[in-house]
Amino acid sequence: MALELWENLKDSITAYTGLSPTTFFTAVALALAFYYVVSELFGSTDHGHQQRSRNFEEQVQPLPPPVQLGEISEKELKEYDGSDSKKPLLMAIKGQIYDVSQSRMFYGPGGPYALFAGKDASRALAKMSFEEKDLTGDISGLGPFELEALQDWEYKFMSKYVKVGTVKQTVAVSDGAANGESVESTDREAKPAEGVASESAKPSEDGPSESVAETVDKSDDDAEKKD
Repeated sequence: MALELWENLKDSITAYTGLSPTTFFTAVALALAFYYVVSELFGSTDHGHQQRSRNFEEQVQPLPPPVQLGEISEKELKEYDGSDSKKPLLMAIKGQIYDVSQSRMFYGPGGPYALFAGKDASRALAKMSFEEKDLTGDISGLGPFELEALQDWEYKFMSKYVKVGTVKQTVAVSDGAANGESVESTDREAKPAEGVASESAKPSEDGPSESVAETVDKSDDDAEKKD
């Protein structure tokens, strides 16, 4: 029975396809193998694309609203250089601090301007310098063109980013100035004392005091009685 079915199948294959049974089954096997390879190839690509899409969506999550920090020191500002992804990315120009978290690709770790983050980089921006010595808010000695460039940067930041605070300015007092103030205060304190001593030592312009005058009068009376 099985033999008859096999013979009928071979005759049918030959009649409908014009191929021998061996050729027909070989072609079917190759077609199945090709389908399997292609499906695996495109299936893994789609999976990888979906994975990349999920990762991109995670990175492009809405940023939290900027938090106002008020006045902070330069040391505190360094904590917002992007090394901690949970903290906002901050940068300062001319003492004004801006939240640049939306441009993390530029100012965050690995970005072309990452060394400016967490600092007042006014001098570096004015000079377009990437040297460590220029990463400061000190803009003294800059030329007109450099100050103009810095002004352009400030306008750009004001229009694009939110200001969240200011950098606390520290005024250094030299030892010489402190000593000078001390000596000056000592002189001021000593002068009134000298004035009081001078007043006490200065003789009265109106002549001898009343007690001296009374003593002289008594001496004159005694002399008259004796006479």
